[in-house]
Amino acid sequence: MLQWMDLHKNGNNGSCPSSCGPLTEYYIPDYILKPDSEPVIIDNAPCCPVVVFINSRSGGQLGSSLIKTYRELLNEAQVFDLSEESPDKVLHRLYCNFEKLKCNGDLLAIQVQKSLRLIVAGGDGTASWLLGVVSDLKLSHPPPVATVPLGTGNNLPFSFGWGKKNPATDQAAVKSFLGKVKRAREMNIDSWHIIMRMRIPQEGPCDPIAPLDLPHSLHAFHRVSDCDSLNVEGYHTFRGGFWNYFSMGMDAQVSYEFHSERKRNPEKFKNQLTNQGTYAKLGLKQGWFAASLTHPSSRNIAQLAKVKIIKRPGGQWEELKIPRSIRSIICLNLPSFSGGLNPWGTPSTRKVQDRDLTAPYVDDGLIEVVGFRDAWHGLVLLAPNGHGTRLAQAHRIRFEFHKGAAEHTFMRIDGEPWKQPLPKEDDTVVVEISHLRQVAMLASDPCKSKSVNDPSSPSCHGHDDDDSNSLEDEDEWVDGRKKFGAAATFKIPDEVDIAHLS
Repeated sequence: MLQWMDLHKNGNNGSCPSSCGPLTEYYIPDYILKPDSEPVIIDNAPCCPVVVFINSRSGGQLGSSLIKTYRELLNEAQVFDLSEESPDKVLHRLYCNFEKLKCNGDLLAIQVQKSLRLIVAGGDGTASWLLGVVSDLKLSHPPPVATVPLGTGNNLPFSFGWGKKNPATDQAAVKSFLGKVKRAREMNIDSWHIIMRMRIPQEGPCDPIAPLDLPHSLHAFHRVSDCDSLNVEGYHTFRGGFWNYFSMGMDAQVSYEFHSERKRNPEKFKNQLTNQGTYAKLGLKQGWFAASLTHPSSRNIAQLAKVKIIKRPGGQWEELKIPRSIRSIICLNLPSFSGGLNPWGTPSTRKVQDRDLTAPYVDDGLIEVVGFRDAWHGLVLLAPNGHGTRLAQAHRIRFEFHKGAAEHTFMRIDGEPWKQPLPKEDDTVVVEISHLRQVAMLASDPCKSKSVNDPSSPSCHGHDDDDSNSLEDEDEWVDGRKKFGAAATFKIPDEVDIAHLS
């Protein structure tokens, strides 16, 4: 019983505001977390046991402050600093102990495993890291995940109702979040497998080049072993996964420079608003607002690669025509990109009928493919019903890079970028994305993500208002020179602070 005595000794009487309930509802005893600890007997099993993962390097000093607060409120052993211990080691140890305790007939361990929920605090890359580990465990009932927005974009937390602003770290704020976790509903989302294959070059590297060191979301994006069924002799094969998006081109290049600068000068990146301002400045510095003048057309997606898709399960590969001015392509799984913007939107009735497009569901086995011409085109997302160029919805998508088209390109998965060298030999470099399985997220209200099984989810607009900001026809935008904001319906939303857009 010593653990419960310690909880009282810290000044917490085991209760908190009604939105949270008693703290004992979230508490996990030591012997479940630490295999060598002595079992204890408690009256009631916790109804919402949580294991908390926090990236102490995220959010400036916020990560370290959150760790301190969670450890004050819960068992220190159920709160992990990801800079000290990786989630795969933690969860492997925990679930091995679960199996051992269940074999011994431990009813508390059975109940804790059944009710377990995970909390991860960090950027989108940190959240994807944990989702990848949970997915790799292939559990019959994987624990659902709640995300604390502690990064710059925070697309994953925003998609599921957890907000996009960095949180407060005091005890009241953490207790309030725990209450939301307890009341949150489970929601399955698609996960996507990405494979990249290229012939081993005669000279020069072809490994992904990250900003100084490999980001967390690339933890599974590695060269496959010789015994892996995906391995092909004479080729380098890389594999990985994502849950929010894969992107290539303009946006990934800006992100790459941002992450590189942050790695070199971390002291300059302590504030979320400052980070977002730096992003905008880098876009200006790299010339993406005048891309047709400052960037060679050889970097445009159509000139760089041939794109093929399989639209639905069981379908056949078909070539996807990419407009020649598209400089950035995004394969989107969730309705949030670049800090909460929705590049796909909701297609109008006419688009549904003419092009077989649907609203972006997170569990329909389809990924939305969207293109952008330059930074001005991206700002169309701020307009009512604004969206990028809808290229396709697909169950699988394949990029075949043309030989000698460029020395390298920039790619990004779930907020984490890298520079990808492209061999100069005759053989094609291939990147292929396919539906893998599903993972469970925790959703709080208001939740942006929609399930295909939810009858309240919109299938389409009953009108054609989104067409005025679509910019989907090639002749509507000639190399980015169309006058931005010319659409009659254009209006900056009230919640957007125009002072911060510069």
